[in-house]
Amino acid sequence: MKDQTITTKAQLDLVLVNPGSPRKIYQSLASTLTAVEPPVWVGLLATFARNQGFSVAILDANAENLTPEETAERVSEMRPMLTAVVVYGHQPSASTQNMTSAGEICTAVKQRSPALKVLLVGGHAAALPERTLQEETVDFVCDGEGPFTVIELLQILKSAQTDYHIVRGLWYRDNNRTIKTTPATPLVKDLDREMPAMAWDLLPMEKYRAHNWHCFGGLDRKPYAAIYTTLGCPYRCSFCCIQAPFKSGEQALGYKSRVNSYRFWHPDSVIAQIDTLVREYGVKNIKIADEMFVLNPRHVMAICNRIIERGYDLNIWAYARVDTVKAEMVDMLKRAGFNWLAFGIEAASERVRDEVQKGFNQQDIYQTLEAVRDAGINVIGNYIFGLPEDNLESMQATLDLALELNCEFANVYCAMAYPGSQLYDQALEAGWQLPAEWSGYSQHAPNTLPLPTKYLSAAEVLRFRDHAFQVYFNSSRYLDMIAKKFGPETTNHIREMASHKLVRQYT
Repeated sequence: MKDQTITTKAQLDLVLVNPGSPRKIYQSLASTLTAVEPPVWVGLLATFARNQGFSVAILDANAENLTPEETAERVSEMRPMLTAVVVYGHQPSASTQNMTSAGEICTAVKQRSPALKVLLVGGHAAALPERTLQEETVDFVCDGEGPFTVIELLQILKSAQTDYHIVRGLWYRDNNRTIKTTPATPLVKDLDREMPAMAWDLLPMEKYRAHNWHCFGGLDRKPYAAIYTTLGCPYRCSFCCIQAPFKSGEQALGYKSRVNSYRFWHPDSVIAQIDTLVREYGVKNIKIADEMFVLNPRHVMAICNRIIERGYDLNIWAYARVDTVKAEMVDMLKRAGFNWLAFGIEAASERVRDEVQKGFNQQDIYQTLEAVRDAGINVIGNYIFGLPEDNLESMQATLDLALELNCEFANVYCAMAYPGSQLYDQALEAGWQLPAEWSGYSQHAPNTLPLPTKYLSAAEVLRFRDHAFQVYFNSSRYLDMIAKKFGPETTNHIREMASHKLVRQYT
C-alpha cells in the first residue's frame, strides 16, 4: 500500500493589489481610448519581496476590472499574511485619483476578512500618511517608497509578534488605538541588485493595452508594457508630487531638503527587462515611465545603443524636457524605436511658467520640437490651464501656442494641487477649495475640481480646459496633418475620440 501524505497549502506571505476604477476616473473614455497600464511599482515590490525569500502574488484589480467586493473575495481566498494595496500611478497624479478605489478595496477586504492585515503604500499615502490612517480601513500606512517597510513588516508578522515600532517607515495604531509612527527607512540604493526588474510572470500581461495615440497609424495596441529606468526627478516644478514617496527616505540618507534624489538602473538591467518583454511576451509597445527619461545623455545613449545592437523593432515613448534634449540624442532615440516624446510645455507665458518653477527659454520650445520631428519622432505637447498666474488671456495664449505647434497629440490638463506637491501646501495655506473626494483630482471624472487662479474660478478653468480639448482635436490643420501622417482611419478615430463629451459637476 502506497504511503499517503497529506499536505496543507502554505500561507501566502504577500498579496500586492493594484486598485483602479477606470469608469469613475475616465467616464466613457475608459472603454477603448485609455491605456491599461501594467503597475510598475507593484511589479518592483513583488521582485524585492521575492528576492528576500517571501512568497508573493499580484492582483491587478484595475486590469481585470474587478469591483472592490470581487477583489476582496480573491484576496480572502489567497489568505495572505499581508495585503498591500499599492496606490502608485504611472503619472504621479494618478496616485491620489486612485485613492477612492483603493479605500473601497481596503474596506471590502476588512469587512470580508477582518483578521487579514492591510497596508496602504504609494505616493498619496506617503504624502498624507496620518490622514490616510485616520480615514481608511487599514492596519498600516507606509510613509516612504515601500520596499524596506513591506519586508520588515512581513518579518514581524511571520514571527507572530506585534513589535511594529521596529518597522521603519510605518504608521499604525497601538493596543490603545493611539496613532504611532516610526523612523524613516532609507531609499533603495542598489536598484540593480534588489529590484532589477518587474515580476512580469505574476502580472496578467494579456490585459495591458497601449494609449490610443501611441499606436496611431493602425498599429496593434497589445501587447504592451511599461518600465522605469530611473526613479525621481531633479527638478522642482511646484505642481508635481513625484518626490512625495521619496522625501522621508532622502532625509534618512542625509539629503538636504532642497535636493531631490534621482536614481538609475544600469543600462544592462534595462536591456535585460526589454529582452524579457520582447522574447517572452512579444512586446513591441513600451512606455518608459520615468518622470524624466531624456535627461542624462550617458544613460539615454547607453540604453539606445543596447536596443539598436539587438535590432529590435520597438514602438517606445518617453518623457523629455525642451531644455534637456541634446542634438546628438535625437537620431539615436529614433533608431532605437522611440517614436514618441512627451514634452511638458505647460503654458505659453514665461511669467506663468516661472511662477511654478518651470523655467526654460521660449525659443527652446520651437527649436527642440523642430529637431525631434525632423528626426521622425512624434511629439506629445502637455499643457496646463489654471496655473496660479493664469487669466483668460494667458490660457488663450497657451491654446494658441498648442495650435501653432500642432503636435501629433496633446494632453490638456487643469492645474491640480496634488498632495505631496508644493502647490498643495500653497492651496492649504491660501484656503483654496480642494476636491471633496479623491476622485475629484482626476482630470476626467465627473467631480473634477481644479484649482482657481488669482484671477479665475475653478469652474472657469475647467470650462476652458474642456473647450481647448475640442478646439485642438477638431482643428482642420491638425486633422489634415494626422491624415497625411497616419491615414484616414486615424483621423476618423480622433473625430470619434473628440465626440465624447465629459460630464462635469463644476462647470
